[in-house]
Amino acid sequence: MALRVTVQEGVDPRRPTAGRRKRKEKKALYLAAVAVLLAGGTGAGLLVAGRGGTDSAPESGPKVRQIAVVRTDMSGGKEMQGMLGYDSPRTIRGAGEGRVTWLPNRGATVERGQQLYRVDERPAVIFYGSTPLYRRLDTPGTVGRDIRVVADNLRALGYDIGAQPAPGTVVRQQASAGAPAPVATGSGQEETTPPAGSSSAPDDGAGRATDASPEGAPSPGPSQSMVGEGDGVLTTSLMSAIERWQKTVGMDQTGILDLSDVVVTKSAVRVSDVLAQNGDEASGDLMTVTATTKSVTVPVESLDMGSITSGQRVTVVLPDRATVPGRVAAISTVVQGEQGQSDGTGQTKTNVTVSLDDPRSAENIDSAPVQARFQGESKKGVLAVPVGALLALREGGYAVRLSGGRLVPVDTGMFAQGLVEISGQGVNEGMKVETTG
Repeated sequence: MALRVTVQEGVDPRRPTAGRRKRKEKKALYLAAVAVLLAGGTGAGLLVAGRGGTDSAPESGPKVRQIAVVRTDMSGGKEMQGMLGYDSPRTIRGAGEGRVTWLPNRGATVERGQQLYRVDERPAVIFYGSTPLYRRLDTPGTVGRDIRVVADNLRALGYDIGAQPAPGTVVRQQASAGAPAPVATGSGQEETTPPAGSSSAPDDGAGRATDASPEGAPSPGPSQSMVGEGDGVLTTSLMSAIERWQKTVGMDQTGILDLSDVVVTKSAVRVSDVLAQNGDEASGDLMTVTATTKSVTVPVESLDMGSITSGQRVTVVLPDRATVPGRVAAISTVVQGEQGQSDGTGQTKTNVTVSLDDPRSAENIDSAPVQARFQGESKKGVLAVPVGALLALREGGYAVRLSGGRLVPVDTGMFAQGLVEISGQGVNEGMKVETTG
């Protein structure tokens, strides 16, 4: 029988019909979508149907290569930008009235017992401590932590301040202003002249300027104070030491200290900037000072704070690429970043202070941006593959694809520097798996 071929008029038999064209277009769109998904999925892997599937590779997508599962050490550290500079910046404001008559040079270091500035030619001297002078010290028998600062510093400078009453002792205050100098008695003891009508006992030679009761005595009255832990007492012996010190530094020898006579700092200071000049009113800002040691301040976003702890080891990378070991010394002030945004929101950040193990390694740098590498969790001898080797399973979890196409389910551990820790049945060192990229 002859074969009959019917050709529809106006239709080219070499061209596909409309139905076939639509099927081809759909297939092209599908392949394009798969390619897009694969291009964006190198970090999370591919979505596959099941754990045992052996679907053939897609027609297009990222380059697939084979790598071996390796046994390696992993560390989950973070690297952030910080600023190297001197510790504890502080602005010094003059106390009292008068005119500035002397100021130090920028960059000068001022230690205990040295003058920081002069007002009306009266020096303001550095004492070390944590409690500033907050009152005029002119009343024998006054008790407080500020007096302990004075006593400790005069003793450190070599002055004999006598004995201080022990904690728990009750002392009685005497007359203020113009407190009399101690008078030697025939027995070699000191005593202070009590105010009129007072029944105060003489100094017992232990530096007690007033009546002192042993621990367990009745509660102190309105003119009495009990010495607490960390307190000092303004005894006649201490006031005598103040007089001798005043002569040395060029003050009037009164045995009385005013607020403007002493500037209390935690340690030696470095003058970072001078804000006033000779002849200015002393009540304004005079200068800014810092500690003489350097540290690195790193603003850390709140999402990263969970991995940073006090004492954590840090490697600081200096501008010349030299590295200096350090550790987290303080986690302190919360700051708000990028306040200039139109919506008024910004990333909340926390200042992390990193101290250097060897401050001399940065002695030639006053201030500079640096990199701080925070050491995180570390694991030794774990099996790892590139993150691109992970395949996300539809039913949950991850797998890796062997060179033959078989999927092996894996459990993931640490992620660090583009690698992921894996474990599971059948996962061995040297095993070949597929990865993207």
